[in-house]
Amino acid sequence: MTSSPAQPAPGEADDSAVPDAETGERQRRTTLRSDLRASVPDGAVALVVTAAVFALLYYRIRAETSSTVSVMPFMADTGEFWMYFLSQAFGWSALLWAWITVVLGLMLSGPRPARLRLSGQRLERLHRTTSLNTIALIAAHALLFAAQLVRSDTARWHSAIATAFVETFVPGGYDSGTGKLAIPLGQAALYLAIPLGLLFYIRHRIGPRTWRVLHRFVIVVYILSVWHTLLYGTNVWYDGWFRTAVWLLQLPIVAILLLRLTRPARRSEKLRGPSAHTGSPVSWFLRLSGRLAVAGMIVALIGVLISGKDGGRTVPPADTSSSHHHD
Repeated sequence: MTSSPAQPAPGEADDSAVPDAETGERQRRTTLRSDLRASVPDGAVALVVTAAVFALLYYRIRAETSSTVSVMPFMADTGEFWMYFLSQAFGWSALLWAWITVVLGLMLSGPRPARLRLSGQRLERLHRTTSLNTIALIAAHALLFAAQLVRSDTARWHSAIATAFVETFVPGGYDSGTGKLAIPLGQAALYLAIPLGLLFYIRHRIGPRTWRVLHRFVIVVYILSVWHTLLYGTNVWYDGWFRTAVWLLQLPIVAILLLRLTRPARRSEKLRGPSAHTGSPVSWFLRLSGRLAVAGMIVALIGVLISGKDGGRTVPPADTSSSHHHD
């Protein structure tokens, strides 16, 4: 991520193909193709993690200890719904990789731990490769969800494909229960992640400043992903330690974001007093409001963790579990 083609900000390497000021040599331009090659090891790790999550989900379904069985008792037929479990596994690994990507991005654009041995250039490349793999994992999550819908209606597979496409990829196409809100949130995360992740490779055409402004909306993708998970993930459907753990993972991100805002890498982003601020009073007020909002989020997260009230449903009695459906 760059501030300008000639003067990268601290921690934001610029490896575009411009002449080096001292040697006159051409630096190697970062391309999508080179990053796709570099993302293979990271992608392999993501697939291993996904396989491990799938095995755990599958085991818990077979043992009927997963809340998914309480929400949707018919899912106990693992042979019929294995694609749904695999979709869930890809969803969880996508959320984890999105978490890693956001943390790396915040570390690049703000102060980094002194003990961190990775250079800024290597940290930035890791940020890009995890970003690409996050997009792939989200896409796999959605495609397997659609594939399960088709599999569940093989008698009319022609119409099932069209229905599955609409319900999975068209906003408003899924019009049942919690999915009426949760599915569009996931769709928005996917449709924003693709352009925001790929704009880096054309940043010299749209301008570094425009790219930086747009790239900041990556945090919106992450928020939508977490919201989608907490609202629709049957694994975290009810109150419990697992759902609370998802909330707990948000605390480091919000803390790093607050540190990023209070100690920005660029001098122009520092919040000075109203009299020393060179911009308009409105911009100063917005920057102050942003910092206060993030601090408020930290307080809210701590409140959720202490109280245990994280928006989950109450676990139903064992003899009425079959009445709960995950529409």
